Amino acid sequence: MHTINPNKLHHSKWTAAEPLNKEKHFIVTQLLRDKEENVVDVVLEAIHSHREIVLPWQSLKDDSIWKMGWQ
Repeated sequence: MHTINPNKLHHSKWTAAEPLNKEKHFIVTQLLRDKEENVVDVVLEAIHSHREIVLPWQSLKDDSIWKMGWQ
């Protein structure tokens, strides 16, 4: 598992461990916060298709799904 500071995720790069539809590389384009300004979700944009997905930032810690950086 990765150690991640959620406040430093903006513009970070991620690689999907098992790419679908040629979408392997992603970049965090937005941090979604709650009323207390805590990061709750991130918006990831696929570099190939520009499709966006929203997921809880904690899911980026799972090495079987996401790898830090572009690999």
